[in-house]
Amino acid sequence: MTPPHPSADRSVALVTLGCTRNEVDSEELAGRLLAEGWRLVDDASEADVAVVNTCGFVEQAKKDSIDALLEASDLKGDGGRTQKVVAVGCLAERYGKELADQLPEADAVLGFDSYRDMSSHLQTILAGGHVESHTPGDRRTLLPLTPVERQAGAAGVALPGHGETASEGAPSDGSASDVDTLDGVPVPATGPRVIRARLDGRPWAPLKIASGCDRRCSFCAIPMFRGAFVSRRPADIVAEGRWLAQQGVKELFLVSENSTSYGKDLGDLGLLEKLLPELTAIEGIERVRVSYLQPAEIRPGLLRAMADTPGVVPYYDISFQHASEPLLRSMRRFGSREAFLDLLARVRADAPEAGVRCNVIVGFPGETEADLDELEAFLTEARLDVVGVFGYSDEDGTEAEGYTGHLAPEVVAQRLDRFTRLVEELNAQRAEERIGEHVVVLVEEIDDEDGSAVGRAAFQGPDVDGVTVVHVPEGAPTPQVGDLVEAVVVATEGIDLVAEPR
Repeated sequence: MTPPHPSADRSVALVTLGCTRNEVDSEELAGRLLAEGWRLVDDASEADVAVVNTCGFVEQAKKDSIDALLEASDLKGDGGRTQKVVAVGCLAERYGKELADQLPEADAVLGFDSYRDMSSHLQTILAGGHVESHTPGDRRTLLPLTPVERQAGAAGVALPGHGETASEGAPSDGSASDVDTLDGVPVPATGPRVIRARLDGRPWAPLKIASGCDRRCSFCAIPMFRGAFVSRRPADIVAEGRWLAQQGVKELFLVSENSTSYGKDLGDLGLLEKLLPELTAIEGIERVRVSYLQPAEIRPGLLRAMADTPGVVPYYDISFQHASEPLLRSMRRFGSREAFLDLLARVRADAPEAGVRCNVIVGFPGETEADLDELEAFLTEARLDVVGVFGYSDEDGTEAEGYTGHLAPEVVAQRLDRFTRLVEELNAQRAEERIGEHVVVLVEEIDDEDGSAVGRAAFQGPDVDGVTVVHVPEGAPTPQVGDLVEAVVVATEGIDLVAEPR
């Protein structure tokens, strides 16, 4: 059965869970659906079909995704507009038919390979037809083992968030500055096509530079369902950056599973250093932020480029995970307390005002009190701005799942509580060190009650790294969302900063 082209009254809502990489994927899906004639709505209860972009990272994220699917499914029985609920994203890719069997409330469970045909799939489902649920597999096997051979094979592999490659015969240098439309979606008139629709009005946006990961951390399942590492071509990234600037974006947040690997499959491991000035030169872009750096892969040249390129903010999102060398080896990672402290010293030598965030795992199989002491000593000495603490849990198919020395759940919970309280104190202390600093705040919202501007300083990442509240003096002009406000930090509230205009 060939589904009819959707009429203008066919509506879809995209519900996104998880990380900023998922947000990019949702906006690409939104662009594809808009191009096929769908009407995008914000509220799932006002949509014919709710597409839930799930997260499959850790146990809590999986539960949140299932809860979101159940909540969307409940809308089908309340007499509202919602008729169908479709699961996509990492949880759907990872479990596919198994998830569909266990969650009949979802009308379909579709993997990444379905994204390009999402419009026809949704039309079929709305018409009462059946779309086969995704059959999971190890996506690392879809591309050549050797990184430099992957670009040739990537054309036939679904890479969510990578958009469209350059059209046949069109310039591929990413030099487009005019905006055209492609099936109703605004895209650059020349150069690489951009299939994406903004789903919010924030003055910052994630921009995907790569997908997948070649690391083999023993606790992580992401490479299995996201696949091998593949870089986006610089021209495509720059073209999308220009498009985002034309949508009013002031800050580009570069995202991937591992940004320090960028360019290795393009034959140039220093390509990120060359890409940064191209992005900061885009008209309208004020700041570029790099996320997810692997400490074992951080190069001196990258540190220099991040510190010396005007417009690249002093923000270092470094995946330490632990600080005990023996435990890191068991995690299939590299490093130690001394090595990590040396790295931080080099970061701060180039950028004294640097903001540094990381995640750590406690309760990993075999973790001893000596390992915990090493981690505590590192966190105390490191002066990190933000630390996310996760309690270990087995991930299906990972090496660590088969390790001996698993700790009892209550022990993991105790360690999680202990280190959560520790980092809350340490991060609050680090925030207090910033009192008196001059900052430039990107305004993201205005508090209706007192007119204060809420946003982020250069060293604060979006969503999870705290905010800066700028109290505007009575009678002074109120900043607008997207403005950059110069201020001085005068107080703190936990990891959040309080500032006054300069």
